[in-house]
Amino acid sequence: MRTTLLLLVSFFSFLNQQSIQKTNKGNILFVTSNQKIYGNTDKKTANHFSEIVYAYEEFVKAGYHVDFVSPKGGEIPIGYLKKYDSLQQKYLNDKAFMNLLKNTFKPAQINASNYKAVYYSGGGAAMFGVPENSSIQNISRKIYENKGVVSAVCHGTAGIANLKNSKGNYLYATKKITGFPDKFENKKAPYFQTFPFSIQEKITENGGDFQYSEQGWDNFVIVDGQFITGQDPTASATVAKKVIEFLKKNHN
Repeated sequence: MRTTLLLLVSFFSFLNQQSIQKTNKGNILFVTSNQKIYGNTDKKTANHFSEIVYAYEEFVKAGYHVDFVSPKGGEIPIGYLKKYDSLQQKYLNDKAFMNLLKNTFKPAQINASNYKAVYYSGGGAAMFGVPENSSIQNISRKIYENKGVVSAVCHGTAGIANLKNSKGNYLYATKKITGFPDKFENKKAPYFQTFPFSIQEKITENGGDFQYSEQGWDNFVIVDGQFITGQDPTASATVAKKVIEFLKKNHN
Protein backbone atom coordinates (compact mmCIF):
# COMPACT_ATOMS: atom_id res chain seq x y z
CA MET A 1 0.00 0.00 0.00
CA ARG A 2 2.77 2.40 0.97
CA THR A 3 4.66 1.66 -2.25
CA THR A 4 1.51 2.30 -4.30
CA LEU A 5 0.94 5.58 -2.48
CA LEU A 6 4.51 6.73 -3.13
CA LEU A 7 4.18 5.84 -6.79
CA LEU A 8 0.95 7.85 -7.04
CA VAL A 9 2.57 10.84 -5.32
CA SER A 10 5.53 10.64 -7.70
CA PHE A 11 3.24 10.35 -10.70
CA PHE A 12 1.15 13.38 -9.79
CA SER A 13 4.32 15.32 -8.96
CA PHE A 14 5.62 14.49 -12.42
CA LEU A 15 2.36 15.65 -14.02
CA ASN A 16 2.52 18.89 -12.04
CA GLN A 17 6.09 19.55 -13.16
CA GLN A 18 5.12 18.91 -16.76
CA SER A 19 2.23 21.35 -16.41
CA ILE A 20 4.53 24.02 -14.96
CA GLN A 21 7.04 23.51 -17.75
CA LYS A 22 4.34 23.88 -20.39
CA THR A 23 2.96 27.01 -18.71
CA ASN A 24 6.27 28.75 -18.06
CA LYS A 25 7.55 29.82 -21.46
CA GLY A 26 10.59 31.54 -20.03
CA ASN A 27 11.72 34.36 -17.80
CA ILE A 28 11.50 38.12 -18.30
CA LEU A 29 13.55 40.56 -16.23
CA PHE A 30 12.03 43.92 -15.27
CA VAL A 31 14.54 46.67 -14.47
CA THR A 32 13.37 49.21 -11.89
CA SER A 33 14.92 51.99 -9.79
CA ASN A 34 15.36 52.56 -6.06
CA GLN A 35 15.37 56.35 -6.47
CA LYS A 36 12.81 58.18 -4.33
CA ILE A 37 13.65 61.82 -5.11
CA TYR A 38 14.62 63.87 -8.15
CA GLY A 39 18.38 64.15 -7.90
CA ASN A 40 19.34 65.67 -4.55
CA THR A 41 16.11 67.61 -4.15
CA ASP A 42 13.24 66.95 -1.77
CA LYS A 43 10.82 66.42 -4.67
CA LYS A 44 9.55 62.84 -4.70
CA THR A 45 9.74 60.57 -7.71
CA ALA A 46 8.96 56.90 -8.33
CA ASN A 47 8.65 54.03 -10.76
CA HIS A 48 5.61 54.35 -13.00
CA PHE A 49 3.19 51.75 -11.68
CA SER A 50 1.09 51.38 -14.83
CA GLU A 51 4.20 50.87 -16.95
CA ILE A 52 5.03 47.96 -14.69
CA VAL A 53 1.64 46.31 -14.30
CA TYR A 54 0.39 46.66 -17.88
CA ALA A 55 3.49 44.93 -19.22
CA TYR A 56 3.54 42.42 -16.35
CA GLU A 57 -0.06 41.44 -17.05
CA GLU A 58 0.73 40.64 -20.70
CA PHE A 59 3.79 38.56 -19.89
CA VAL A 60 2.07 36.55 -17.16
CA LYS A 61 -1.01 35.90 -19.31
CA ALA A 62 1.28 34.60 -22.04
CA GLY A 63 2.90 32.14 -19.63
CA TYR A 64 6.14 33.96 -18.78
CA HIS A 65 7.67 34.34 -15.34
CA VAL A 66 8.75 37.85 -14.33
CA ASP A 67 11.53 38.84 -11.94
CA PHE A 68 12.38 42.35 -10.77
CA VAL A 69 15.85 43.82 -10.34
CA SER A 70 16.98 47.23 -9.11
CA PRO A 71 20.44 48.73 -8.51
CA LYS A 72 20.29 48.21 -4.74
CA GLY A 73 17.71 45.44 -4.57
CA GLY A 74 14.90 45.46 -2.04
CA GLU A 75 11.94 47.84 -2.05
CA ILE A 76 11.29 50.26 -4.89
CA PRO A 77 9.01 53.33 -4.79
CA ILE A 78 5.91 53.29 -6.96
CA GLY A 79 3.85 56.23 -8.12
CA TYR A 80 1.77 57.84 -10.89
CA LEU A 81 -1.18 55.86 -9.50
CA LYS A 82 -4.68 56.17 -10.90
CA LYS A 83 -7.39 55.06 -8.51
CA TYR A 84 -9.94 54.55 -11.29
CA ASP A 85 -7.62 52.18 -13.18
CA SER A 86 -8.95 48.66 -12.53
CA LEU A 87 -5.70 46.89 -13.46
CA GLN A 88 -3.68 49.08 -11.13
CA GLN A 89 -6.16 48.39 -8.35
CA LYS A 90 -5.96 44.67 -9.05
CA TYR A 91 -2.21 44.64 -8.47
CA LEU A 92 -2.23 47.13 -5.60
CA ASN A 93 -4.46 44.63 -3.80
CA ASP A 94 -2.34 41.64 -4.81
CA LYS A 95 -0.11 40.99 -1.79
CA ALA A 96 2.09 38.49 -3.61
CA PHE A 97 2.75 40.92 -6.43
CA MET A 98 3.40 43.89 -4.16
CA ASN A 99 5.79 41.71 -2.20
CA LEU A 100 7.84 41.31 -5.39
CA LEU A 101 8.24 45.09 -5.53
CA LYS A 102 9.33 45.15 -1.91
CA ASN A 103 11.95 42.49 -2.50
CA THR A 104 13.52 43.15 -5.90
CA PHE A 105 16.73 41.32 -6.71
CA LYS A 106 20.18 42.89 -6.65
CA PRO A 107 22.09 42.67 -9.96
CA ALA A 108 24.55 40.20 -8.40
CA GLN A 109 21.67 37.78 -7.80
CA ILE A 110 20.71 37.70 -11.48
CA ASN A 111 21.97 35.11 -13.97
CA ALA A 112 21.46 36.69 -17.38
CA SER A 113 21.36 33.31 -19.13
CA ASN A 114 18.03 32.58 -17.40
CA TYR A 115 16.20 35.38 -19.21
CA LYS A 116 14.79 35.77 -22.70
CA ALA A 117 14.13 39.49 -22.45
CA VAL A 118 14.73 42.54 -20.31
CA TYR A 119 12.14 45.28 -19.86
CA TYR A 120 13.01 48.74 -18.49
CA SER A 121 9.98 50.45 -16.95
CA GLY A 122 9.90 54.21 -16.57
CA GLY A 123 8.87 56.99 -14.27
CA GLY A 124 11.15 59.77 -13.09
CA ALA A 125 13.03 57.30 -10.91
CA ALA A 126 14.29 55.49 -14.02
CA MET A 127 16.63 58.42 -14.76
CA PHE A 128 18.65 57.72 -11.63
CA GLY A 129 20.73 54.74 -10.57
CA VAL A 130 19.86 52.55 -13.55
CA PRO A 131 21.52 54.19 -16.59
CA GLU A 132 24.97 54.22 -14.98
CA ASN A 133 24.74 50.79 -13.34
CA SER A 134 27.39 48.64 -15.05
CA SER A 135 26.10 45.40 -13.52
CA ILE A 136 22.63 45.88 -14.99
CA GLN A 137 24.23 46.91 -18.29
CA ASN A 138 26.18 43.64 -18.34
CA ILE A 139 23.02 41.64 -17.67
CA SER A 140 21.17 43.33 -20.55
CA ARG A 141 24.16 42.95 -22.88
CA LYS A 142 24.34 39.22 -22.18
CA ILE A 143 20.60 38.82 -22.76
CA TYR A 144 20.97 40.67 -26.06
CA GLU A 145 24.01 38.64 -27.14
CA ASN A 146 22.06 35.49 -26.31
CA LYS A 147 19.53 36.59 -28.95
CA GLY A 148 17.11 37.96 -26.36
CA VAL A 149 15.11 41.19 -26.42
CA VAL A 150 15.99 44.54 -24.90
CA SER A 151 12.81 46.52 -24.34
CA ALA A 152 11.91 49.77 -22.61
CA VAL A 153 9.09 52.25 -22.27
CA CYS A 154 9.00 56.00 -21.67
CA HIS A 155 11.79 57.14 -19.29
CA GLY A 156 12.82 53.51 -19.04
CA THR A 157 14.72 54.10 -22.30
CA ALA A 158 17.27 56.02 -20.21
CA GLY A 159 18.34 52.62 -18.92
CA ILE A 160 19.58 51.48 -22.31
CA ALA A 161 21.37 54.74 -23.16
CA ASN A 162 24.78 53.44 -22.07
CA LEU A 163 24.45 49.86 -23.32
CA LYS A 164 27.53 48.70 -25.23
CA ASN A 165 28.65 45.41 -26.72
CA SER A 166 31.82 43.57 -25.73
CA LYS A 167 33.78 45.69 -28.24
CA GLY A 168 32.67 48.93 -26.64
CA ASN A 169 30.21 49.97 -29.35
CA TYR A 170 26.69 51.08 -28.49
CA LEU A 171 24.30 48.19 -28.95
CA TYR A 172 21.56 50.31 -30.47
CA ALA A 173 23.74 52.25 -32.94
CA THR A 174 21.76 52.71 -36.21
CA LYS A 175 18.68 51.15 -34.53
CA LYS A 176 15.33 52.92 -34.38
CA ILE A 177 14.62 53.70 -30.72
CA THR A 178 11.91 55.62 -28.93
CA GLY A 179 11.33 56.82 -25.41
CA PHE A 180 9.97 59.96 -23.76
CA PRO A 181 10.96 62.76 -26.19
CA ASP A 182 12.12 66.28 -25.42
CA LYS A 183 8.94 67.67 -26.97
CA PHE A 184 6.95 66.48 -23.99
CA GLU A 185 9.53 67.35 -21.34
CA ASN A 186 9.49 70.71 -19.59
CA LYS A 187 13.19 71.48 -19.83
CA LYS A 188 12.86 74.59 -17.68
CA ALA A 189 11.18 72.72 -14.83
CA PRO A 190 13.14 71.90 -11.67
CA TYR A 191 12.55 68.15 -12.12
CA PHE A 192 14.20 68.15 -15.56
CA GLN A 193 17.19 70.09 -14.28
CA THR A 194 18.01 67.11 -12.06
CA PHE A 195 18.11 64.63 -14.96
CA PRO A 196 21.62 63.46 -15.89
CA PHE A 197 20.74 63.75 -19.59
CA SER A 198 17.99 64.08 -22.16
CA ILE A 199 16.94 60.64 -23.39
CA GLN A 200 16.42 61.86 -26.93
CA GLU A 201 19.77 63.65 -27.06
CA LYS A 202 21.72 60.78 -25.49
CA ILE A 203 20.30 58.08 -27.78
CA THR A 204 20.98 60.28 -30.83
CA GLU A 205 24.47 61.23 -29.65
CA ASN A 206 25.36 57.55 -29.26
CA GLY A 207 24.29 56.63 -32.78
CA GLY A 208 20.69 55.59 -32.27
CA ASP A 209 17.90 56.70 -34.61
CA PHE A 210 15.54 58.30 -32.10
CA GLN A 211 11.97 58.52 -33.34
CA TYR A 212 8.73 59.59 -31.72
CA SER A 213 5.11 60.46 -32.35
CA GLU A 214 4.43 64.19 -32.55
CA GLN A 215 0.96 63.54 -31.19
CA GLY A 216 2.11 61.58 -28.18
CA TRP A 217 0.10 59.39 -25.81
CA ASP A 218 -0.99 57.27 -28.77
CA ASN A 219 0.59 53.87 -28.11
CA PHE A 220 3.70 54.59 -30.22
CA VAL A 221 6.01 51.57 -30.35
CA ILE A 222 9.07 50.78 -32.45
CA VAL A 223 10.42 47.31 -33.18
CA ASP A 224 13.92 47.20 -34.68
CA GLY A 225 15.50 43.79 -34.43
CA GLN A 226 16.02 42.85 -30.79
CA PHE A 227 15.13 46.35 -29.58
CA ILE A 228 11.49 47.04 -28.76
CA THR A 229 10.70 50.42 -27.27
CA GLY A 230 7.62 52.50 -26.44
CA GLN A 231 7.25 56.27 -26.19
CA ASP A 232 5.09 56.72 -23.10
CA PRO A 233 2.83 54.85 -20.63
CA THR A 234 0.18 54.17 -23.28
CA ALA A 235 2.65 51.85 -25.01
CA SER A 236 3.44 49.61 -22.01
CA ALA A 237 1.14 46.70 -22.88
CA THR A 238 1.98 46.87 -26.58
CA VAL A 239 5.72 46.74 -25.90
CA ALA A 240 5.15 43.55 -23.91
CA LYS A 241 2.97 42.09 -26.69
CA LYS A 242 5.65 42.83 -29.27
CA VAL A 243 8.29 41.18 -27.08
CA ILE A 244 6.08 38.11 -26.81
CA GLU A 245 5.60 38.04 -30.59
CA PHE A 246 9.36 38.22 -31.10
CA LEU A 247 10.03 35.42 -28.64
CA LYS A 248 7.41 33.17 -30.24
CA LYS A 249 9.10 33.57 -33.61
CA ASN A 250 12.69 33.30 -32.44
CA HIS A 251 12.75 31.26 -29.22
CA ASN A 252 10.58 28.23 -29.92
